[in-house]
Amino acid sequence: MFAKQNQSKLLTKRKTAPEGSFREQFPMFVMFAPFAIFFIIFTIIPILSSIFFSFTSYDMISAPKFVGLENYRRLITNDPTFMITVKNTFIFAVVSGPIGFLLAFLLAWLVNEFTPKIRAILSFMFYAPSLVGNAYFIWQVAFSGDSYGYINSLLLSLGIITEPIVWLKNATFLMPIIIIVQLWQSMGVSFLANISGLQNVSREMYEAGAIDGIRNRWQELRYITLPAMSNMLLFSAVMQIQSSFSVSAIAITLAGYPSKSNAVDTIVSLMQDMATVRYELGYASAIAVILFIMMVTTRLVVGKVLSTVQK
Repeated sequence: MFAKQNQSKLLTKRKTAPEGSFREQFPMFVMFAPFAIFFIIFTIIPILSSIFFSFTSYDMISAPKFVGLENYRRLITNDPTFMITVKNTFIFAVVSGPIGFLLAFLLAWLVNEFTPKIRAILSFMFYAPSLVGNAYFIWQVAFSGDSYGYINSLLLSLGIITEPIVWLKNATFLMPIIIIVQLWQSMGVSFLANISGLQNVSREMYEAGAIDGIRNRWQELRYITLPAMSNMLLFSAVMQIQSSFSVSAIAITLAGYPSKSNAVDTIVSLMQDMATVRYELGYASAIAVILFIMMVTTRLVVGKVLSTVQK
């Protein structure tokens, strides 16, 4: 009797409560709240703070002083180092970004054809560089400027060179070396994302495609695989954009800062120098805002390009 009454009350409440009301959505808000709080604290507020401080002169000791567009004017007209770092950053982004994206997908596509055990081993091998973090010692040894460096030792033994090359102090070789190391370290996340995307493509789609007239692997790739994993491709592209635009630690560790003739100095390297060495926080914030605009613009362009895959 009481159970029927309680059930009728619940049904009445459900009928009276408007569909999509706050009461019904409250559990969703509770679950979403932790992420929203951390996102606002660690992403939105820092971005807004950088935009605010970019219009000020601030050294972390005295109060910020509003200077308008002075920091941006100084960046564009009076700082030749900034233009060099912009050029270097674009070279990294244009070269290492697309190459890393394509290599990550091609490797994932090939590895996906192996048996599960071999695929797991190969996946770990390709993902391992992303786990080692700032372990650049192997590259410092490989490109060491004496005869004990791996590269010099090999070239000397083959008779290609007669004396050791100081790789990391030569502006000619610095950019290719940093790009190689960047590709080695940044490709793991994109590779893992692509493997995950390939594993989630339904086999039934390939069977249906064979019935509809698809006859080879390239047609499968174009009309089934790429459209089915378009979201993973976008994630992989975003990760490559982020890594290629934020190159700094690799260049500083291997080539120092400033590097020889500023050959591999990037926007992030300059921003870190202004913020943590010279304590010009307003100027560093202006650099951060410009870098943010560059990354967002590139992300939009890449998104437009990848949207063609779905057609």
